[in-house]
Amino acid sequence: MKVLILGATGLVGRKALTQALARSEISQVIAPTRKPLPEQDKLVNPVAPKLEQLLPEVRSWRPDAVICATGTTIKKAGSKEAFHSVDHDLPFAYAQRAHQEGAQNFALVSAIGASVDSPFFYARVKGELERDIRGIGFRSLSILRPIIIDGDRGEFRFAESAVLKLSHILAPILPKRLHVNPASKIAKVLVDAVLTGEPGCHYKYSDSLAD
Repeated sequence: MKVLILGATGLVGRKALTQALARSEISQVIAPTRKPLPEQDKLVNPVAPKLEQLLPEVRSWRPDAVICATGTTIKKAGSKEAFHSVDHDLPFAYAQRAHQEGAQNFALVSAIGASVDSPFFYARVKGELERDIRGIGFRSLSILRPIIIDGDRGEFRFAESAVLKLSHILAPILPKRLHVNPASKIAKVLVDAVLTGEPGCHYKYSDSLAD
């Protein structure tokens, strides 16, 4: 099986890349990025300053499955328009093209509260992506909605760090649906989902993404 991973340099994407490369069932992992990744067996790493430029190459990659772990923040993107482009337009375009070239299994990292009717812009964009991916027609679609993702982002986010610390302290008394979701566990669920390819659309919430 050939798997396309979008967002391979992010917190969850890095874990998914490592795990996918280690799975014997996967013969090739295609990970388009803006900067080159270290060379590894089974890894194909197309590079372009703008990932939109690589869309025509999906025809030659012909992935069997797609893992989408793209994501940013409005602050990092610079504007709501730029955020929408990264968190909706880009993954949706890749999903469409991959499906046209034969991909049947798709696994997506979304967010808790994602809804097209949400009053919050972030959750609304995530909901729009879920809706539009569902409309493509993948045989197997898994949508993950983690609550708080735990792992080394390579950058410090004060508010997120404080919430993570508090969540760990309160873990013994919190219901499992409120536990933090380790990036490695989310990645495993993503990889397992595209390999299993269970028909239909399946939502996976924070309680199934916690340790």
